[in-house]
Amino acid sequence: MGSDQSNRQAQEHEAAANEEWRKEKKIKCLVWDLDNTLWTGVLLEDPQVAVRDEAVGVIRALDDRGILHSIASRNDFDTAMAKLREFGLHEFFIHPQINWGAKSNSIGQIAETINIGTDTLAFIDDQPFERDEVLSVFPEVQCYDVEDMARIVDRPEMMPRFVSDESRHRRTMMQAEITRSQVEESFDGAQDEFLASLEMQLDIYPARERDLERAEELTLRTNQLNTTGRTYSYDELDKFRTSDNYHVLVARLRDKYGSYGTIGLALVEKREQGWWIRLLLMSCRVMNRGIGGVIITHIRQLARDAQVQLFADMVMNDRNRMMYMTYKFNH
Repeated sequence: MGSDQSNRQAQEHEAAANEEWRKEKKIKCLVWDLDNTLWTGVLLEDPQVAVRDEAVGVIRALDDRGILHSIASRNDFDTAMAKLREFGLHEFFIHPQINWGAKSNSIGQIAETINIGTDTLAFIDDQPFERDEVLSVFPEVQCYDVEDMARIVDRPEMMPRFVSDESRHRRTMMQAEITRSQVEESFDGAQDEFLASLEMQLDIYPARERDLERAEELTLRTNQLNTTGRTYSYDELDKFRTSDNYHVLVARLRDKYGSYGTIGLALVEKREQGWWIRLLLMSCRVMNRGIGGVIITHIRQLARDAQVQLFADMVMNDRNRMMYMTYKFNH
């Protein structure tokens, strides 16, 4: 009995810890089933399915917070997309996976294509079997029954710390990125020729108070292109910003397809014996744009103007090798 009780207590403790972990994680994309979830009825059996009003409310509310939406549905792609266009909802869904395969495969494809961790995905489906199938492959995915729909917008994992103007435009920026990727795939020429064709414009400037929400978000979201892996809160960044001993620089990028938003952040400490880049990070969306070298060149010029040497911190891990190479190539 004592052993059984200990096992139960251990399981309860683990379940409580897992629930606490889930509360701390913030969802970046909600993936929708269609039949009897987004709409009532089965589309291929009844073309007159009705969209759920509460589903539309959830989609619009989360979109305003910068949370993306996608689809994992067993359905005919063309028929389902035509119905979504009829409802005026097609534009809300990024990389919809509408096919006859396992929904876990669709979930994995969405995470890979959007380039986010599966632990930041949520999935809503009316069928327990489908939710369990996804959880059997991705136990870190937050799954909801359709009965939970009305409460989704109030769940802690759906509450970003900040809702900035930039986060409200995350979907449109992602859609612009999809267009760029499609053009790049069909581009007949060298990579540097494609980059030149984008007509990119990069702005690097001292962070303003209104930039700090996005700056904090970048430190929390960016793992691969982060030289040290450090994260900084809004308050910490504001202290650096108002200090004479630091430069806090942000970088914004746009091209002929639209804005990428704020995609870079640098924290430079100024000392008598030299300047140190304590943090340099970039959004994964600009991984192949050569932005890191441009930011380093800008900081190097600032240090040269101040007649000081420039140094940089680099904390290697298994995900940020590209940032190490950025430093090496711009040494």
